[in-house]
This record gives sequence, structure tokens and C-alpha cells, in this order.
Amino acid sequence: MKLTESLVYLATLSGLGIGARALVSPRAADPCAAIGGQKWVSPKAVRDCYNSIPVNETLKDNIIEVVSRTLAFHTSVNYQIQAPEPFAEDVHEDLFADLARISRKKYKHDLDFHIDMSRTLKRLNDGHCVYINRCYVCFFISYLPIPLVLLTDSSGTQAVHIAPEAFQVASTEFPDQIDFWQNALPRDLKGQLESLSGARVLKINGRDPNVAIDANAKITGSFQALGTRQNSFFSSYRAGADWTYVMGNFAQQSLPMDDEVVLEIQRNGESSTDKIKLPYRSRFEGSEDENFTDADSFLSGHCFAEQGTNGIDLNARGVTALSDAQKPVGRFQQVRPLPKDAREGGINIMLDTSPPSNVVLPPVLVPQTPVNGSRNVAQFFMLDDGKTGVLALGSFSDNSLDGLSNALLTGLLNLKSLGATQLVVDVSNNGGGFICASAWLHRIIVGPKSSSEPQAGLNTTTRAGPLARQIVQEIVNKDLDPFAQLLYNPVQWRDASNNFFSPDVDWLEPPVEKVINGHKDAFSQQLGQECQPEGYPTAPPDEALFDPKKVVIVSNGRCASSCSLFSITMSQEEGSKTVVLGGRNDVQQQYCGTVGGQSTDFSTIDTEVKTTQLKDSPLAPPDFLVNAVQGITWRLGFGVDDSTEPEEWQDRPADLNLPLTAEIVNNPRAVWEEVVARLL
Repeated sequence: MKLTESLVYLATLSGLGIGARALVSPRAADPCAAIGGQKWVSPKAVRDCYNSIPVNETLKDNIIEVVSRTLAFHTSVNYQIQAPEPFAEDVHEDLFADLARISRKKYKHDLDFHIDMSRTLKRLNDGHCVYINRCYVCFFISYLPIPLVLLTDSSGTQAVHIAPEAFQVASTEFPDQIDFWQNALPRDLKGQLESLSGARVLKINGRDPNVAIDANAKITGSFQALGTRQNSFFSSYRAGADWTYVMGNFAQQSLPMDDEVVLEIQRNGESSTDKIKLPYRSRFEGSEDENFTDADSFLSGHCFAEQGTNGIDLNARGVTALSDAQKPVGRFQQVRPLPKDAREGGINIMLDTSPPSNVVLPPVLVPQTPVNGSRNVAQFFMLDDGKTGVLALGSFSDNSLDGLSNALLTGLLNLKSLGATQLVVDVSNNGGGFICASAWLHRIIVGPKSSSEPQAGLNTTTRAGPLARQIVQEIVNKDLDPFAQLLYNPVQWRDASNNFFSPDVDWLEPPVEKVINGHKDAFSQQLGQECQPEGYPTAPPDEALFDPKKVVIVSNGRCASSCSLFSITMSQEEGSKTVVLGGRNDVQQQYCGTVGGQSTDFSTIDTEVKTTQLKDSPLAPPDFLVNAVQGITWRLGFGVDDSTEPEEWQDRPADLNLPLTAEIVNNPRAVWEEVVARLL
């Protein structure tokens, strides 16, 4: 926020009795001043700063009201009260009951309120529907230099280990903190941090490592499947022009909740065990203009609503629409920044309180010699067998839908020209992106057939609540969206027969009424495909590029949103094989996570409301007063196996749970070769 905007906004808050200084607990010393301008601090120092902010009841009420009313647009709210099998034990959250509880509860610190709000939404295990307050999230990230992995030995026994590459990753990413951690080791290990790499972890804080893994799975959110949430504890990789290393929830925390960890380990080649205690260190991850010097500047600099936090009236004079990358929501999307015209390709994207990783995958693990056509998140390789091509796809996002789509076609054609007759698609940690890019990839792989034309994705539905229906009525009756910029404009969509709605069609009437978990609900009619031909850059090939039964889709289960749309249709409609890397061998691994059909956020919905002049409606959410993000699932995709119910809660077991060994863990090329040996 610019200084003038900040002062105006603070003046507005002041009128409500909410000046920045009024939000700071009176203390002799300012704990925020102790960390202001510092790059590395202790988690406790960050926590002390955060805990100096008491709860302001006006802001608390505002947050709860915005979130509650925005949930009217979230398709899954009643389904998530109690999901069916196989996710009955994983998704059972009554949001409105919990929000009422939170509204009544008194909190000592605003941080405590934030954590309760965040974890309540996370219990949906839906990475599209999360609440994030930028005041506390992603400014200081806490790290350990010892990311963990789950390895299987030659006898089939699984155990937690410090990653073999841990020291190489840490010394490259944290060169200014390695000495601190070296000196924190016990006397006989001081300076020998590298010797911990590969060590077996026998206990974490005095308990079996599985206790810590399962505790994290309860609060990390994002994915319905227990196995996927367990896997988030461990390190992994993500494809791109610059391959990245995902530290995992043990070694990277978005809130400063843990000060240290005590491990009992057995180092490689040693028969005895060692007990070590390592402190977490919190690194400032904000931009230079987001730094602060004290509590006042901390609050005024980034805790109140800024440009893009709330929506805009697109018809107002002088108003310019922002891209997601320019709004607070862009900081939490698990994809590359999307352009302003991203909606033309439809977006389905995970949000996460941990920012996308920029930690570098060690060069020795990075696959070499990409094939021509590789671009940004899409990297192509040929394996040494001369017949297996690989598409490593870090997301379905790019700065251009056409650019990504053309790269996917060019890369696959180049693989074929090199002799590839079978294909591995690695979508580990793919958080989604363009819906039409996922449909395009499906179509060009399998060729023209009933499962790829005209609909290569899933038919969908959106919720038809009272305010949503009013928005459509205003658009249809008053022509308030002449440039077709709004989600609810009928010309954006096609019916189940794949015919575009005309501008005068109220496509939410009559609503499809349902009773879900004992609650009455209403949805739109079924919506057909939205990608062909407008969402495709050119005419797709007339024949299949690969036999889909010779296609294997690989991930660590953290394949979501548009990645899920692609993986599900390829697996269930085309017979492609699916593989999940690692994971406990006694837990069924799901090959993809949160599905949805299209995701969006409060600021976008608020723009729909303001542009249709409905902000004064008693159903409309007010503006956020704080710098917050509320994500939602705006459309749900119907299932493949059961087309009458959402795909979101249908079973997607992987064909193979590939055990990770010390030789292949976090080594993409070694993983691909093992997959080929087992399945192709």
C-alpha cells in the first residue's frame, strides 16, 4: 500500500476506533522493534511481536462476517460437513458452527484468533477454501537445515531419515545460518552438520516419528487424503526451468510456533545413536518495502487491507482490474503468477500458507539435457532406453495460456520425433493453473475421441444461492457487464449440450435443489465444456500422440486443481497408470488431491457484487478491513465413475505406491527410470 493510501485507510480505521497504535498491547519495550529490519531471528522473537497485538473486536467481527458471507459462494460447504467414504474420516467440518464458536470465544492475542480461523478452514482439507491473514503469514518463515524423507530399505521396512541431500540444500539456501546450526549441535557433533545427512530418525521430541507426522496431517489441510497430508511432512521436488526443492512441513513452517526440535538419530555407518537439539530459525521473506521498524510500522505496513484485498466496480471511471499476481491472493497461489486475462482459460489453483518454494534442487539431482520445446514449468526429457519420453510439469500455469499450450504440443511432438512411444508425466507438487491447459494436454495426448471432444474435462456446477442469482439477474436485465468480464455473465458458459448461453439467459434459474447432509442447497444446471475451440491456441492434432495406456502419471499425491482434472480424466477415462511416490505402505495413496472445478477468492466475488451494484444487499459481504485472503471452490466437477455426484469425494487410489530408497529419493530421473521398470 502506498503511503497516502495507508494514511487514508488508517484514518478510516481511526474513525472506527482502530488506529494502528491502538492495536498494540502497551508494553515497556516493543518486541516488534527487536525484529524489525532483521533477516534472521528466533521464532520466539517473531511470536513475541505477533503476541503484542491484542484482539480488536471490530476487526474480528469484520473477518468473521466477510468469511461467513463469502462461503455462500463456496460449492462444498454442506458436502464438507460430512464427506462420504473414502474421505469420511478426513473431511467432517461444520464451518458455520465453528465460526459461531469463534465469534463467542475470547482470545488473549490476535495471533490466537488467527490460528483458530486458519485451522478451522484448513479442516476442510480443501486447498481452494482457506483463510489467510497476510499480517502473520509469509513474512517470517521458520526453517531447519534437516528436511526429512520416508525411505524403504531392501527388506521393505520403512523409516524416517534426514534427507541424503540435506546438507547440500541447507548450505546453498542458508549459507549465512549454517555456522549457527553447526554450533548448536552437541559438543561431540559440533561442526559436523553434514554427517547428519541420511541419518535414520528414531524419535522426534521423544516420540515415534509417526506421532509428529500424524499431528502435522491434522493441521496442514489442503488435501482430503490422509496419505497426501502425511507426505507433506517430507521434502520433495518440483519441475520447472529452475527445479525447486520443497522442504516439507517439518523443515519449513509458515508460523513461528516451534522453537526447536530434539531428535534421536542413527547416523550412516554408526551403530550407536545420537541425541541432538536443533533450533528453528525464522527468515524474513517479505519484500524490501514491506520491512518495518516497530509495531506501528509493522501494522500499518501490511496488516490492513491494501489494493486488491477487496473487489472493485469494473464500470467505475478510472478503475483498472488487477491480475492475481498484483493482489494479495497471488502471494499464496501455488503456481507461477497469472496474467490479467487468466480467466479466459479458467483457473483452478491451490492456495497455501507456505509460499511456493524457491529453494534450489541440488544440481546433481536436476535432470539434464531437456528436449527442445521445454518452457518454464513444462520440461521434456528422453530416457536412455530411447523409447520413453518424460513431461515434468510443475504446474498448469504460465504467463501465457497459448504459450504453455503450444509448448506442451511442441515438446510432445519433439519426444515422438526422438522415438518416444511411451510417456511419463511427472506432476509432483503441481498446484493447478489453467483449466483449458489441462483439457488441451488430455486432448493432444489421446487424440479426438468421445472422451476428449468436445469435453476433455469434467462437466461442472456452481452454487445458486440468493445473492448469486441476484448477480445474474442484474447482468441479464441491466447489461452491467458489457465486456463480459464477470464470472456470472451467461455468455461465459455453455449448457450440458455444450451450447453457449445467450446474453439474456438467466442460467441460474431454476436452481437445482438438493439436500446435502440434512441441509437444503441449490446449484446451477450442469455446465459443459468451456475450452474448445476458444481456449485452445490452435487446432489440435488429428490423431493421438501417445497410447494413453502407455502413459504413466507420477506425483507425490500433491497434484491438485487443474492437475487433478487432467489426472482423473486420463486415469479413469483413458486407462493411464498412476503412481504416488513414497507414503506409508499401510495407507492407501490417492494419486491426486483437491479437485474442484474452478477456484476463486473473495476479492473476485466482491468485484462481481460491486460491479452489479449489489454491495448494499444484506446478503453481500462487507470489505475486509485487514489484509486477508479467503479462497473458495466456485465450481465443482461431476465425477467420472459416478457422474451424478462431485468427483471431489470419489475414490482415486494410485496403481502403484512407489517405495522411495536412498538412491532415488528426490532424484527425478532415477524415479522415472524406476517407474518405467515397474509399469512400462
